[in-house]
Amino acid sequence: MKHKFGKTIVIALGGSIMYPEAIDVLFLKNFRKFILKRLRNGSRFIIVAGGGRICRIYQDAAKRIAEVTDEDKDWIGIHTTRTNAHLLRTIFKGIADPIVIDSRDKMKAIKYPITIASGWRPGWSTDYISIAIAEHFKVKEVIIAGKPAHIYDRDPNKHGNAKALHEISWKEYRKLIPEKWRPGLHSPVDPVGAKLAEKKGIAAIIINGKDLKNFGMMLSECEFKGSIIKS
Repeated sequence: MKHKFGKTIVIALGGSIMYPEAIDVLFLKNFRKFILKRLRNGSRFIIVAGGGRICRIYQDAAKRIAEVTDEDKDWIGIHTTRTNAHLLRTIFKGIADPIVIDSRDKMKAIKYPITIASGWRPGWSTDYISIAIAEHFKVKEVIIAGKPAHIYDRDPNKHGNAKALHEISWKEYRKLIPEKWRPGLHSPVDPVGAKLAEKKGIAAIIINGKDLKNFGMMLSECEFKGSIIKS
């Protein structure tokens, strides 16, 4: 599978990639080099930071102490994505916009080679944010760089015979996932984001974010391993 990208590339960088059990410093070092190398050809990157395990640690702590609503869980998740976003902004300091896009009204003209974004409000995951940003800046696709390397026809963690789907329509994809968003939902693209992407004709490319060699092949418009969801 190959894909042709435009000048602006939107990446939803999964929190599980940044913070699997602790902050993955080695990965972030390599990711920084990876992105800097690709700025030379004139590409611009918008990177949306996910929450990762640190988000679930805070949510679980809150639940052990008091009754926690889904909105409260979402706000905890949003603030952990903001912390991760500021970490990314710091490691790209000097070439990244100093303002993190943490709300819709902060989507201004792109002035830097790298722009960092985080979660916005309850009910939306960072998948949705990446798709909303792609729509705003007229980007035709988003890269969902998380743990799964593909879309599967069923949960591969529960079904050993789950089949990887290399290309699927949004209509078919939405049949595979729950209809509504809930905090902690595990799906390559959440239901709210999937609905927006289908409506706006934005594709999502699912890859294993840790595999930077494969990531590089994809950005070089060569054969890569992954899945694409499109209208």
